[in-house]
Amino acid sequence: MDAAWPAPERHDLGEWVLRAADGVTQRANSVWPRDPAQEPQDALREAARWYRTRRLPLIFQVADTPANTGLNQLLDAQGFTRQSETLIMARPSGSQAGHPEVTGVEILDEPSEEWLHLWWSVDGRGGRQEREAARAILTGCPGLYALARDDDGVPAAVGRLALVGATGGIYCMATSPAHRRRGYATGVLQALLSAGNARNVESFWLLVTAANSGARELYQQAGFKGAGRYLYRQERPRRALTGC
Repeated sequence: MDAAWPAPERHDLGEWVLRAADGVTQRANSVWPRDPAQEPQDALREAARWYRTRRLPLIFQVADTPANTGLNQLLDAQGFTRQSETLIMARPSGSQAGHPEVTGVEILDEPSEEWLHLWWSVDGRGGRQEREAARAILTGCPGLYALARDDDGVPAAVGRLALVGATGGIYCMATSPAHRRRGYATGVLQALLSAGNARNVESFWLLVTAANSGARELYQQAGFKGAGRYLYRQERPRRALTGC
């Protein structure tokens, strides 16, 4: 997952990896606690200084595992919020019963301007600078980009398959508001799975927020099952002093 969404700026503390990308997406601007820190208080202070110099909030991406119990206790004591609970879903390669081979979806080796425009219009936050930072993240890992069009040739839905070793990660699934509930997302997903199978991908994973029941249903129908979860822990903004 870290390789599939690579932050352009990284600092390795040993057990923790600090990541920054000009504030574009929580994932690329958060601490990855790869292993439990031997000196968590010292690591926390160093992480706080690193993000402060970049004028970014201190955010942790914390997997729901027993190994992170101590870290969560530390962050609770420091008043870090809990937000954006995210499910990790996975499935093996191979065709999925009930889903015929998809046609009419373009598979690209890099994000075209049409692809990027549709995805950013649905999921993006910010202007041209932030969009270019997002493009750098997307192209920092080998991948395939699916684009579905409607009968008039208008881009309707997109998705990305990050290729990491023998695995493939489904990212950036987005459908324009005018084309929703018409099967375009299903077509994009099946096209990416088929493209991954053709490139000998052995297994697939994806990330979906726990609150997004519609997306979870789509992925379950495609054979994905729960494989874990994580959430973001963010430092509360310090209140400015007022008065004399």
